Amino acid sequence: MAQTPPPFAPFEWMIAWRYLRAKRAEGGVSVMTWISLIGITLAVMALIATLSVRAGFRSEFVDTILGANAHVTVYQTTAIDDSGRPARTIADYTAMAERIAAVPGVTRAAPLVKGQVMANSGDYNAGVEVFGITETDLRGLRRIVDPDTAYGDLARFGDGIAIGSGVARELGVGIGDKVKIISPNGVKTAFGTSPRIKAYEVTYIFSAGRYDIDRTRVYMPFAEAQLFFNRDGVADEIEVMVADPDRVDALAGPIMTAAGDRALIWTWKDASGGFLRALDVEDNVMFVILSVLVMIATMNIVSGLIMLVKNKGRDIGILRTMGLSEGSVLRVFFICGSVTGLIGTAFGVILGCLFAIYIDQIFAAVNFVSGGGVWDPSIRGIYYLPAKLQAGDVLSAVLLSLGLSFVVTLFPARRAARMNPVEALRYE
Repeated sequence: MAQTPPPFAPFEWMIAWRYLRAKRAEGGVSVMTWISLIGITLAVMALIATLSVRAGFRSEFVDTILGANAHVTVYQTTAIDDSGRPARTIADYTAMAERIAAVPGVTRAAPLVKGQVMANSGDYNAGVEVFGITETDLRGLRRIVDPDTAYGDLARFGDGIAIGSGVARELGVGIGDKVKIISPNGVKTAFGTSPRIKAYEVTYIFSAGRYDIDRTRVYMPFAEAQLFFNRDGVADEIEVMVADPDRVDALAGPIMTAAGDRALIWTWKDASGGFLRALDVEDNVMFVILSVLVMIATMNIVSGLIMLVKNKGRDIGILRTMGLSEGSVLRVFFICGSVTGLIGTAFGVILGCLFAIYIDQIFAAVNFVSGGGVWDPSIRGIYYLPAKLQAGDVLSAVLLSLGLSFVVTLFPARRAARMNPVEALRYE
């Protein structure tokens, strides 16, 4: 009794390989195979590149938020102060900061004085937001004190101010230059309110990686900010940093309890949640669109296999007459289509990963060819196009491409397997 060969036996691979190497008379099949291969390669590359850029943009955007801003901002409701005027300042800021810092999961709580003023140097002016903070607390902002992007000596922060690189560029100043800080809420006189003006030395220039931060932010010593903004003995808010920013919502209740009855909080997710949700929607839409692109590329496999089945009708009839089973014929043509999808996917993964790894060089070349100005940080917030290659993104692209390639291959392969050998050889 003859033994039934196992599935995907060597002779099935041999027949499939001979069919893939089409002869000159079957050049159409070869062309369709190459079209399918190139299409799948480009589609998988585009999917991996897009997912990498999406992950990199989100990671860089969130990192600039968490590295230069408070994870939680604590402030108070409006109340009448000792002079009978409504105020939202915090009088017991030291005690409040200590209570908040004692909450498990909180790494730092720093009192701040904030104010919007005009910065001036010579003929140049810029609207800026001043943050009054101690040097110790300023050192806790890793994006601000990054030695790779900052200039100056942070140890001299108490002798002047720290400004963003965008502010320095706008005013045309550097380390050691003087900058005038002008506040419209100055001293009240019989002739009205006179602006408060004071010059400070620039001792530190930082780059947080976000255009809107670098372009508008100035840090001033906490005691000096209290004096300049008439906040003697009070703070405007408490800046809170937590160990796990993603779980900041779980810490909101304990922080508010520690802050007291009049306390209100504002988390980084409250401030940027709308933008992050928009990024999530965009990510899902882009994945669907590129998945359709991959599906269109894999459909070329169907066209090539249909042509191959038509050209090999006589061969199929002979093989079936010789005893080849329907399953063997199906597997032969399944191998023909799936190998094309497998090779195209492999090339696409390689090109997509190379694109993500060398994106800086590629983008620099595109920027050079186009004459510059391709990436505008004032619109996109960050200074460059980042890419973050993640195993999950690559795996999802591979599974999508291979899954579609295998599924679409089954239909023409099944048609070949069900071909009647008598009909196939009738006119031969």
